[in-house]
Amino acid sequence: MKPTLPLTAPDLAIAALLVVLDGVLSVALGLGLHRQLAVAAARMVLQLVLIGFVLRYVFALASPAVTLLVVLLMMTVAAREVAVRPEQRLARFGNFAVGGAAVALATLLTSVLALTTALRPQPWYDARYAIPLAGIVLGNVLNAASLALDALLGAVVRERASIEAQLALGATIGVAMRRLVRDAVRRALLPIVNQMSAAGVVTLPGIMTGQILAGVDPMEAVKYQILLMFLLAGGSGLAAVATVLLAARRLTDGRQRLRLDRLLRR
Repeated sequence: MKPTLPLTAPDLAIAALLVVLDGVLSVALGLGLHRQLAVAAARMVLQLVLIGFVLRYVFALASPAVTLLVVLLMMTVAAREVAVRPEQRLARFGNFAVGGAAVALATLLTSVLALTTALRPQPWYDARYAIPLAGIVLGNVLNAASLALDALLGAVVRERASIEAQLALGATIGVAMRRLVRDAVRRALLPIVNQMSAAGVVTLPGIMTGQILAGVDPMEAVKYQILLMFLLAGGSGLAAVATVLLAARRLTDGRQRLRLDRLLRR
């Protein structure tokens, strides 16, 4: 395997000129995005440098407790992102609770499955494998959960009259909300379906590109990318289904009633 080509500060500075170009275009076209671009670029650099130092320390410790702590912290941040993205809010930190449960379930199941069956590092919880894998899975799981939650809560508010009419005619709450649940899961899974459809033809996905740049044989990189896409698809599905079921449960009660009073007033 060929050694990885090192990047120097001047190399990164040259690449940063492209962001400067975006800023110039923003000023010239009156887009008003130049300050946001500058702040976003600065935050990105600081965050990545910080996580680089943190991961170097965590990898050196090789402690399962520290690895678990880092993964839990990542899942907590992801749960917060799921909670704040939907337009509607469940009362009593419901969005955070639903998002946290769905994110944790999907991420842990898919990551542990991959670590114990396909990758099999020694030990299986090796931080060099567990943390990057959890991070990649979390990105897609977060997206699926937030889309599902936003779609379901918004649809329940819009379709309130229809749901209550079905309940008045004797339908169960599960039957009355079945179409909304199905549509929410479908919307959440569209991004990963699009990713899988375009992989290898329209785009070379990130992990595959990174491995090829690092000197890995292209076919080995392809195998890892296929594994990853399967994990992301499974994780997205689990997150979407768990999210809509948990959210629907919070919006109903044992008497088969729709409880929109559990949504915060906007």
